Amino acid sequence: MNDLSGKTVIITGGARGLGAEAARQAVAAGARVVLADVLDEEGAATARELGDAARYQHLDVTGEEDWQRVVAYAREEFGSVDGLVNNAGISTGMFLETESVERFRKVVDINLTGVFIGMKTVIPAMKEAGGGSIVNISSAAGLMGLALTSSYGASKWGVRGLSKLAAVELGTDRIRVNSVHPGMTYTPMTAETGIRQGEGNYPNTPMGRVGEPGEIAGAVVFLLSDTSSYVTGAELAVDGGWTTGPTVKYVMGQ
Repeated sequence: MNDLSGKTVIITGGARGLGAEAARQAVAAGARVVLADVLDEEGAATARELGDAARYQHLDVTGEEDWQRVVAYAREEFGSVDGLVNNAGISTGMFLETESVERFRKVVDINLTGVFIGMKTVIPAMKEAGGGSIVNISSAAGLMGLALTSSYGASKWGVRGLSKLAAVELGTDRIRVNSVHPGMTYTPMTAETGIRQGEGNYPNTPMGRVGEPGEIAGAVVFLLSDTSSYVTGAELAVDGGWTTGPTVKYVMGQ
């Protein structure tokens, strides 16, 4: 159902983790993909794994010239830009009181300003193509107040708001903009926190486990495809129910 045949998609943070899995599923759905990242060796290896439908380009998402080069490359290689997945980002684990101004600015610059520059740069190409789909990866931390995420949480709330603003402005150009809000998901970045895969290893969620990259990527491919042709400005939580509220288990008779 989620057919991406004939579409060209740029995926930032595509070298590994969620970005790489989104690329795999997009290619399987028929897309041509440009993976963009600062992890050049891993990014090039992922592109080789995906074959002729994939290319790799170095991209610092905070740089306007880098973005212009990557978008131009995608058009030259594949003829158009029909989709953009703004997935690149960094995290933090600091209380607001102890977060440094330097670190706060760096996180916001990558996680939010990078999304802004990316959208701004692809809009003309998408208009020329007759429309497109932009999927911005926010977070469960962009749907609720989460301790130890002062810079990260602020940036992800910003991504959520920027996505809605863009959806309103670009709707009549047939450019859809949606945000995806993963909960705790097992990736190379989050593995450093000590989380474990498998049932019962994450009781904070109603489902009792962390997510897998493929589960988030499936939502991304849905939003890139024409199956979601009337979906824009939406916030899709893929979090095992984490943001629905506290997890409380009731036992019959008690």
